Order: sequence, then C-alpha cells, then structure tokens
Amino acid sequence: MSERKPVVLVTGANGFVGSHVVPALVQAGWTVRRTVRTPEGRDDEVVIESIGPDTDWRAALDGVDAVIHLAARVHHKHEEHAVQLYRNVNIAGTLHLARCAAAAGVRQFIFVSTVLVHGRSNDRRAPFSEGDTLTPRGLYGMSKAAAEAGLKTLARDSAMNISVIRPPLVYGAGAKGNFALLTRAVNVGLPLPFAAIHNQRAFLAVQNLSSFILRRLDLSDPASNFEIFLVADKEQVSTPEFIARLAKASGKSPRLFGMPPELLGTLLSVLGRQDTHDSLIGSLELNISKAMSTGWEPEISLDEGLRLALADQDA
Repeated sequence: MSERKPVVLVTGANGFVGSHVVPALVQAGWTVRRTVRTPEGRDDEVVIESIGPDTDWRAALDGVDAVIHLAARVHHKHEEHAVQLYRNVNIAGTLHLARCAAAAGVRQFIFVSTVLVHGRSNDRRAPFSEGDTLTPRGLYGMSKAAAEAGLKTLARDSAMNISVIRPPLVYGAGAKGNFALLTRAVNVGLPLPFAAIHNQRAFLAVQNLSSFILRRLDLSDPASNFEIFLVADKEQVSTPEFIARLAKASGKSPRLFGMPPELLGTLLSVLGRQDTHDSLIGSLELNISKAMSTGWEPEISLDEGLRLALADQDA
C-alpha cells in the first residue's frame, strides 16, 4: 500500500495567492483541500460559506495535517463602517479557525498576514524586522496585527506550530490592486510622475511566497511553535526602477517624468489617495535575514517574477 499523502487545508484557495500556492502544494506531494463559498463540483473542495467566529470547521479539518490561512477581508469601499466586518473575518474568524485546527490535531498552521502591521513606510528608519514594535495603519493592518497577537497567545497552550508570514506587495499573474494599476498604465503608455522618487521598496513574487510557505510546511523540528517572518524578493528597488523593470517585462518603454515628491504627495492627498502615496512614494525596506536563516532563498529574481506575472497577457 502506498503511504498516505499529507493533507493541507487552504482557505482563500481561489484568490490570487491561493491560485499559485495550490499548484505548488500539489507538485510538492500534498493533498490539497480547498475552501469555497459556492460548490464547483471539484473533489478537493469543501464549502465554507463565510469565515467568522461561528464557522463550523469540523468537516473541513477532518484528517488535515496543516492549514494555510490566506482568506481575509482586504478592502471595503466604506472602510469606516466596516469595523465589525474586519473583526469578524480577520480577527475572530482567524482565531476560531486556529483553535478548531489545534483541537483537531493539526500540526502546522500558516497565517499570511501583511507588512502593514508595521505601518506603510519606514522612511529615515532602519528596514523593518520581526521584533519591531508594531504600528499598523488602517483597519486591515490593525486587524491582522490583532490576529497575530491572538495566535501568539494560542500557541502558548497548543502543540500546533504556528508560522506568521508578513509579505509586502505580492505580484504575479492575476494580481490586483496597485500592481494591476501600474501594469495597465505601462501597457497603455500612460506618463507616470515618479521619476524624481528616490525610495527603496520591498516586493514579493508570488512564486517566492509559495516557496517559503512550502519551506515552513517541511519543518520537522521547530525551535519554537510560534514564529514570525518577513519575506520579500532579494532586490528592493525604487518605485521608478520597479516601473522600468515592469515596462521591460512588458516589452514597453517606461514613460516616467519627474514631479517634486512634495507636490506629488499633496496631489495624491487631495485626490484622497493617501494609500497610493504611501505605497509608491515612501520607502518600505524589509530585513529578510530571519527567513533566509531557515535555509530558504527567493527562487526567482525580480525580473523573472515580472516576466512570469505578465506571461499570461502574451498567451
């Protein structure tokens, strides 16, 4: 008889990150169980209509060895009115899933958090590291920080190994948000006013995130059953350099012009795009030495990650 393959439950499996992580898990020999809201007729799915403090996880966790929790409430157009929604999904929902997983005998729980628990920028400061005092911004960042704190408390009384991963902007085929906006702007030749920006920012190819998740799943003798990691590509570059690399991957010429950062910042603030200001103008450098001390290294370069991200557009 063949040896039983380990089983991993992936929440958010149909999302951008999940659509890359799941194939990597299968290739690595895992049996994947995907949570979905609506049945799709697949053998590897289990229906979870909503994630919250009362979700019934019993069927989903039956026989599971590891959980990768990707699902989260990320954006809400009326964020100031969505406090309870963020609490229910990102905090209470995460901690309820973790408690249920521990009770079911799951040995590994991987929680994909966000670098926003540190804030949006580390201008004039050292690169962020895992031991920094957290200064989260926005409901999303605050909810992820609260979930991390709850998981740390849970780990004290649990045999389950918990890994928290804090990624910066994750890019790849199917990515949304600022990466999708920049890609469209580059493809249509829109002039972008970022040539005078001199910052340094961390980015993360989704393939590199997937490889780190697999590295944590292979853990056999952890030093602690609760660990936090900042994970990013090796190269941390300026916003105009990232756009130039993106344009090269698209086969385009970058159309960058200079606007004084102060004027650009004021313009974005007037337009109500403070998040865009922080994510494009400010610096966001990460110290990834702890992640690399595990023996992991980013498998692909920034240029290769961008090429793969845009490959589907050329197909």
